[in-house]
Amino acid sequence: MKPAAQLGWRAALISLALFGCLLLVWHLATAPKESARIEAGASSSAADDEYAKLMGKNSGTPVKTSGFPGLAQMGETMRKELADPFYDNGPNDKGIGIQLGYSLARVGLGFAIAAVVAIPLGFLLGMSPLMQRALNPFIQILKPISPLAWMPLALYTIKDSSISGIFVIFICSVWPMLMNTAFGVASVRRDWLNVAKTLEVKPLRKAFLVILPAAAPTILTGMRISMGIAWLVIVAAEMLVGGTGIGYFVWNEWNNLSLTSVIFAILVIGATGMVLDLVFARLQKLVTYTE
Repeated sequence: MKPAAQLGWRAALISLALFGCLLLVWHLATAPKESARIEAGASSSAADDEYAKLMGKNSGTPVKTSGFPGLAQMGETMRKELADPFYDNGPNDKGIGIQLGYSLARVGLGFAIAAVVAIPLGFLLGMSPLMQRALNPFIQILKPISPLAWMPLALYTIKDSSISGIFVIFICSVWPMLMNTAFGVASVRRDWLNVAKTLEVKPLRKAFLVILPAAAPTILTGMRISMGIAWLVIVAAEMLVGGTGIGYFVWNEWNNLSLTSVIFAILVIGATGMVLDLVFARLQKLVTYTE
């Protein structure tokens, strides 16, 4: 077995062992004593049934539990949510798949707009020291502002929560891509640029055939960072403005006192973020030249 493959197997085994330890600790910490379970079940079943009726849910569905949920409760919630992730029973009752789709659509659109703006502007800054010095004060002032600080202004101006969320994703995504693109373009080896100059390569052709391939790994790094920030911000933004999305799903389930659904949504957010990061890591690896 190759050293890289052997290292991968060892890392996977350690990860599985840590995951098993985490589940064991969770089970031991949340496992109730038998007497406490019987007492709690007898005293809360009537109240739970009544609350379920008020919320329009089946009386057999647990909507509130005392204490932190255990593995059995989490397993039941995951089974129920994944059995029909795309159901739609109205504005405040949609499946996790629909809510996740809304969030991914907002992130994708805001991220794409940011890429269209940031990458060409980054090329300009990287190729022109004059423009870099001229625009740098504006970038340094706007870059540290929290994306969520723009939300009230966006809501007041745009008057649409969904478009405001896309605007916030654009704001948080544009800076890492812009800075990394400018850095990657400015760091292209002078030898390659001198050869292109000697061959009298036109600026546009030089940008696509010389600068872009050389700066691609750095640009992808900026896009990877931007995607991580965008996925982080959209959840918080949706919790603020409501409507639809995975962030709203978390807040809505918390208002419904369903802690198991909240934890399930957190796991979905983490898993989705990991997949997005792996996609950009793979793209970054594809464009990275190795001797």
